[in-house]
Amino acid sequence: MTKGEIYERLTEVFRDVFDDDTIEINDETTADDIEDWDSMEHITLVGAVESEFKIRFKMFEVSSMKNVGEMANIIAERG
Repeated sequence: MTKGEIYERLTEVFRDVFDDDTIEINDETTADDIEDWDSMEHITLVGAVESEFKIRFKMFEVSSMKNVGEMANIIAERG
């Protein structure tokens, strides 16, 4: 799976979770960049990403992810 394919799918997950069709993500996107991205929505987002990509993040991965780029890298490694 290419990074572009990962980002296409991630974008759809983000738009669905945050109910906002205008969301655009990139490597540097963080919770500060998306209005409704709080700790509760983070849990929902992680679950939705896991379902979309059929993976399970390890707890330390979830707590150490600093941006969407790190999430995409983990997906790419497992993909």
